[in-house]
Amino acid sequence: MEPMVNVADLESIPPGKARTVEVSGRRFALANVDGRVFAIADRCSHRAGPLGEGYLEGCVLHCPLHGWGFDVRTGACDVRPDRPVASYRVEIREGQVWLDPREPESEAA
Repeated sequence: MEPMVNVADLESIPPGKARTVEVSGRRFALANVDGRVFAIADRCSHRAGPLGEGYLEGCVLHCPLHGWGFDVRTGACDVRPDRPVASYRVEIREGQVWLDPREPESEAA
């Protein structure tokens, strides 16, 4: 897998919103917090809910199934600190969102 992959147009993720993208068969949730885009694994550590379909409240993305919240900056879970999700490096280049899907930045994978 190449280091950085162009995954979305920045305009497709308005501030305060999230969406899911797929890279090589793996799903990632992208979230725009006040113009900064973050990426975490798209699979909730509770019941594997699609995090990219959840709602964003500040820096916390809530799973649409049971409401578990994950800090999109780190992947930390607000309900169960022992159940984080992986977070990934994102860059914005000329209005495009680039993601490094190789190695998570956080400890959870």
